[in-house]
Amino acid sequence: MSNTLLSSTAKTGIPGLDDVLGGGMPRNRLYLVQGDPGVGKTTLALQFLIEGVQQGERVLYITLSETQQELEGVSASHGWSLEGIDLFELSAVEELLKEESQQSVFHPAEIELNETTKSLLEVVDRINPKRVVFDSLSELRLLARDALRYRRQILSLKQYFAGKKCTVMLLDDNTADVNDLQLQSIAHGVISLEQKPSDYGIDRRRLRIQKLRGVHFRSGYHDMLIEKGGIQVFPRLIAAEHRGSFLSDTVSSNIPALDNLLGGGLDGGVSALLLGPAGVGKSSVAVQFAVAAASRGDCAALYSFEESPRTLYKRAKVLGQNIAELIDKGTVMFQQVDPAELTPGEFSHIVRRAVEENNVKIVVIDSLNGYLNAMPDERFLVLQLHELLTFLGQKGVTTILVVAQHGMIGTAPNSPVDVSYLADTVVFFRFFEHRGEVRQAISVLKRRGGVHERSIRELSMSSEHGIEIGEPLHRFRGILTGTPVVEQPGEVELEP
Repeated sequence: MSNTLLSSTAKTGIPGLDDVLGGGMPRNRLYLVQGDPGVGKTTLALQFLIEGVQQGERVLYITLSETQQELEGVSASHGWSLEGIDLFELSAVEELLKEESQQSVFHPAEIELNETTKSLLEVVDRINPKRVVFDSLSELRLLARDALRYRRQILSLKQYFAGKKCTVMLLDDNTADVNDLQLQSIAHGVISLEQKPSDYGIDRRRLRIQKLRGVHFRSGYHDMLIEKGGIQVFPRLIAAEHRGSFLSDTVSSNIPALDNLLGGGLDGGVSALLLGPAGVGKSSVAVQFAVAAASRGDCAALYSFEESPRTLYKRAKVLGQNIAELIDKGTVMFQQVDPAELTPGEFSHIVRRAVEENNVKIVVIDSLNGYLNAMPDERFLVLQLHELLTFLGQKGVTTILVVAQHGMIGTAPNSPVDVSYLADTVVFFRFFEHRGEVRQAISVLKRRGGVHERSIRELSMSSEHGIEIGEPLHRFRGILTGTPVVEQPGEVELEP
């Protein structure tokens, strides 16, 4: 990026928002940030000004509604300091008419807008800032008394700042009866913040760029989060922006029989779906691929929506998988995900960061059922999952998705959502009954772009031998239904 482009763009102090904006806000323009009370407008504005201070710029915060103490409280809650920010407070407008305010309390509509604007512009002339925030426009709207006068005043502000080489951010809390589309037409750019309550868990916060003249930006909604340290924006993942080339190596499980069943192993950059009822061994097989990758020097990432680290360590230790040691070394990354506290956009951002910053080659999502619970609507799950899988595939990452099906033995399996068409490889797990014992079977139903074994094999797991793949169950019919029938005469014995 050229120095000219850098100098013409004002960073917001929020990397994700700068990404959405195509690098930042074009300088010397007027922007509108709108949203209901509590969505994070003030926090965004403070980050915008703090970034200016860090760039050595003079900045000004004009507060028409909040006091300096309130702003200091917001700043302290994020660990920030207002040092370097010039603050002009006009919350109760007593500074304009000191004598009248001592005698009685005036309604804002009783105060001349011209006098108010004059006082504001005098401060701007004196300080000569490069960044200005007006918080909020609802006060100016009340002072204007009617829509025409209000629009004219905003136009005059825009014309005034056009010659000041100043980037202006206007905050509007949407307290008017209807959205002021005229104001949006005046602004160079419009950023809309939203907060949506969910039936369970945290509120979903999101951001949308409604308008940005002359700049290519990422349209649509982008998840965001407000926590200590400020706002985080998670740009919507667009897989088409991350096309690249990679060497497609075969991903081995280090279990020869399992690799043979898959036609040599999983291909690099593919997505594999492990389907089956709860407890049949899907997670153990998925972890095996992650452990095998780590043993070859690659990095793997496990995202668990149900299993705790303690349960994972215990199960892996029984099967001889040294997952705890690999996590300590950093070759395997493990994160327990709470779908009630995580937005889908944030999850995609976490996975993307792991791939780009830690060179992860294997991603395990266990399970897709938990991922589904993080989504407000099933159709959004499929769209977002498609983008995530496409992105990972273009990066040469092998993705393993675990899906717990409803139904155990003797019942038709039922998946919470059909995403089999998104996967390049589908591995099917099933319980079946034999001689009074519950056994497990494994088979490969699909492998896009290659051949695989068509046989159904027995899957067994033990502390002595770990994960084992048995011989093909040729003499049985109905294994996948859970109640097999012997097709050939004579007693069929399976290894205990």
